[in-house]
Amino acid sequence: TNKMVVTPVRGAGRTYGVFVMERLMDLAAKKLGMDPSAIREKNFIQPDQFPFKTGITGQDFVENVLDSGNYPETMRKAKEIIGYDHLVKEELPKLRAQGKHVGIGIVSFVEGTGVGPYEGARVSIDSGGKMLVATGISSQGQGHFTALAQIAAEQLGIKMENIRVVTGDTGIFHWGAGTFASRGAAVAGTAVHKAALLVREKTIRLAARVLQVPEDQIELVDGKAQVKGAAGQAIILGELASKSNPSRGTIEPGVEPGLEATAYFGPPYGATGQGCEIMVVEADPETYEVKIKRFALVHDCGTVINPLIVEGQVQGGVSLGIGNSFYEQMVYDENGQLLNASLMDYLIPMATDMPARMELGHVETPSPLNPLGIKGVGEAGAIPTPACFVQALESAFPEYNLEINTVPLSPSKLFHIIKEPAKK
Repeated sequence: TNKMVVTPVRGAGRTYGVFVMERLMDLAAKKLGMDPSAIREKNFIQPDQFPFKTGITGQDFVENVLDSGNYPETMRKAKEIIGYDHLVKEELPKLRAQGKHVGIGIVSFVEGTGVGPYEGARVSIDSGGKMLVATGISSQGQGHFTALAQIAAEQLGIKMENIRVVTGDTGIFHWGAGTFASRGAAVAGTAVHKAALLVREKTIRLAARVLQVPEDQIELVDGKAQVKGAAGQAIILGELASKSNPSRGTIEPGVEPGLEATAYFGPPYGATGQGCEIMVVEADPETYEVKIKRFALVHDCGTVINPLIVEGQVQGGVSLGIGNSFYEQMVYDENGQLLNASLMDYLIPMATDMPARMELGHVETPSPLNPLGIKGVGEAGAIPTPACFVQALESAFPEYNLEINTVPLSPSKLFHIIKEPAKK
């Protein structure tokens, strides 16, 4: 019981599921003499088949349903970005003829995201015109503060610098399920969107009464409510917030004080991100060091809120996927004592082990499960990388007809995989 099978890691469990499925596809492709991309294309669920019930119970304890996607387009775009056909037919054969051990891998994957049970959010505007967005999820660097502020700002016309986002503080917002399974933007983001819409309705209703125009003539721009086509007829949202909470007089029946609202969102099942990854590796036949020479990944996370955050999420995931492929492993002795419990001994990839350039692309098939069409993206880079790395390594040593069914590898492990069969 001392020897942990897995440890807390990005994409926990999913990497191994994808590894098994993609390795089986590779074995079938070899048996049938097919290109690895062709056998995958032949087995894709087509865009008109969604939503697609898998019959498998997911981590949210409901039957897994793939909500939307365009798998053929994702692979087509990835192959186009990296020049797959040219690499396979021309460039790699030339390099191999020069004695270089270069290989290419291509895998597809799905990423279960945005699962329930629910998340909530409160959006409020104070008398200074500042907005507070509070939700029960926590943040560990995923960019929640920026993404959630963007979602709220879109509905209320408030500049980003005037928005404060608070996550995971029970003193400000009591309820939440947590940050896991790439669900922050899809579930909490939708709750923020719903709460912001409610505040928008209250704001427009009050502004129309104050400015004495119909509600459809009000627009929210740059921190104020103004009459369309008449920017001079306006009231700043801070002043409107003060008017929404009178200390004297009366209010109409059913009117809630304050420019604030709380909303919750719970999806019927999780949204499914997906993607295609391609990499070219070169292995040194003497040291068995492996370098990633080219790398491309096209991902579909539905509606992209912030492209920079999405690319950062994918790049971070890829670095962990490379660690899972060739570096990171928990090592125990015969007594169950962990032997590499510090970064002095536990090997993680460095910046020099990363691809010099990650060529990234996006395909957007909005999720029908939430009004923004969002899917998650947090584990996308980590999930497919070990399977793609192993396929590329097998391709780099065609003379050995390798069948590698384990990760993480290392130079010494790769040496034994290649040399031990030769001894038999």
